[in-house]
This record gives sequence, C-alpha cells and structure tokens, in this order.
Amino acid sequence: MPFDITFTIMLDLALIGLTILGLMMFETIISVDNAVINADVLSKMSQKARRWFLTWGLLFAVFVVRGLLPWLIVWLANPSLGPIQALTATFSSDPLVHESIETSKPVLLVGGGVFLVFLFFHWLFMEPKNYGLLGEKTVQRYSLWFFAVVSILLALIVWFATQVSGLMAFGAVVGSTAFFITHGFKENAESKEKELLQGNSNMSDFSKILYLEVIDTTFSIDGVIGAFAFTLSVPLIILGNGLGALVVREFTIRNIENVKKYKYLKNGAMYSVFFLGCIMLLDAFGAHIPEFVSPIITFAVIGYFFWKSKKELDMEKKKTK
Repeated sequence: MPFDITFTIMLDLALIGLTILGLMMFETIISVDNAVINADVLSKMSQKARRWFLTWGLLFAVFVVRGLLPWLIVWLANPSLGPIQALTATFSSDPLVHESIETSKPVLLVGGGVFLVFLFFHWLFMEPKNYGLLGEKTVQRYSLWFFAVVSILLALIVWFATQVSGLMAFGAVVGSTAFFITHGFKENAESKEKELLQGNSNMSDFSKILYLEVIDTTFSIDGVIGAFAFTLSVPLIILGNGLGALVVREFTIRNIENVKKYKYLKNGAMYSVFFLGCIMLLDAFGAHIPEFVSPIITFAVIGYFFWKSKKELDMEKKKTK
C-alpha cells in the first residue's frame, strides 16, 4: 500500500478516535447534573428498583435515547433518505446521499448552534453557579437581560440566515423553540426532585424510574445536539455518547460525592457548550471549521476547569489539616 494512502488512513482513524474521545468527555461532563439527580432519587428507592434502573435504564438511555435521537434528527433533516441511509450517510459513497447531507447541514447546524448558545446564556445569566471566571457574578446580577440578549441574538441569526435560505432561518427558530421546551421540562424536573427528596411525594418506585427516564431523555438532548458540533456521523455519536453514558453510570453508583467536590466542572461543561454552539453557527454560515477543532476545544476547556477545581480542592484540604 502506498505511503500516502496509509498516511491518509491513519489520519482518518486518528480523527475518528479523537472525535469519539471528545464526544465521550463532553457527554460525561454535560451529564453530571443528571447523574446527581439520579443518585439523589435512587437513594430513596429499594435495592431492586435501583438495580433495575441502573441495568435496563442504562440500556434505554444509550441505545434508545442517545441512539434514536441523533438518527431521528439526521433523518428529519434529510427526509429524502431512508432510515438506513440516514444512519450510514457519512460513510456512504453515493454522491446523492452526500449531496443531501451537505444541503441539510446548514439547517441542522444553525438550529443546534442556537440551542447551545441559548443554553449557555441561560446558565450564565440565570442559573446558580460557582463563579469560575471574572465577570460571571456581575453578569448574573442582570439576569433579566437574558431574554433581551437571546431575542436580539435570534433576530440577528434569522436575518443573516434568510440571506442564505428560508429553511435555514426556520432551522434557527426550531433551535430556539427546542431550547425553551426542554428548559420547561428541566424546571419541572427540579421541582419534582425537591418533592421526592423532601418526602412530599407518594410516587412508587416504578413511577420514580419512569420519572428518571424522562429526566434522562431531557438532559440527553443537550449532549445529542452538542454532538453534531463534533460530527454528523450517527454511528460515531452513538458510540461516543454511549461511552459517556457508561461513565456517568459509574459516577451515579460509586463516585458522585467525589464528583460534586470538583465544583467548576459545570462551568467547563457550559463554556464547552458555548464554544461548540459558536462552531456550529460558524460552520452553518460556511466557515468550514475542521472536525478536530471541537474535541480539542472541549479537552482544553474542561481540562482547565478540572485543574481549577482540583487546585481549589487541594487548597481546602490543606486548610483543614
């Protein structure tokens, strides 16, 4: 085999590996809040119900939610493709399939980009947090500006998108709609969690399991949409996000209290969300950012906030000695 062909294959394999690792890390960090909710609710359930959820609930989370959602999104964005073609589109040699993917790509990316950027600004303006960077506390004082900021941002994105195509502008509106719908579900989940932990709910273990499945589905949307900043390949998204879900399961079972101690991990997740959203928007408007950029940025951002968390944790340990 000629050297240039071998080198190209090695580069492709390295990019696939980097993409899967990036997806796994992003899914793990973005799902930490979900793992905390799972651990808290599971502590109020019987051993049998816990085992059932951690076995069959995980299978549902990986193979149905994180498998079905990306496949469904790609299929809806490319209705001319069949279900099998939507699954294997990025590996297809059919020029018509590639043309369909390239045509729908800006619509999918602009919708996902709007969703992620809105998600970041909601966290920055509205949600309680450990302040990890200068300016975060100041921004949160003006929380009501969230609605003004995202409204103006959406208007600008839609305006520029209309210069490209009406369908792309519609994709941006769908992204904002998806954000507000999932945000409503999350707020309801938080109030229901408080009821469960305070003992104010008469829900059976079976009802709690169904509740956790609904919450997991809602939280998984963030990870699935963010995954499209890494790749449009559904099999790679399923593999990377599935591995991340396995890591989250281990956190839920064994290490969730230790994970909570790294208090800036959520900051890392949300700044990653912001950068991935920006990458999707830029790519949608024709910037053509290389695929290796998303995982590298994810590693760098999450790595920084992990280091910052560990440094502060070490300092607290020294004070207690």
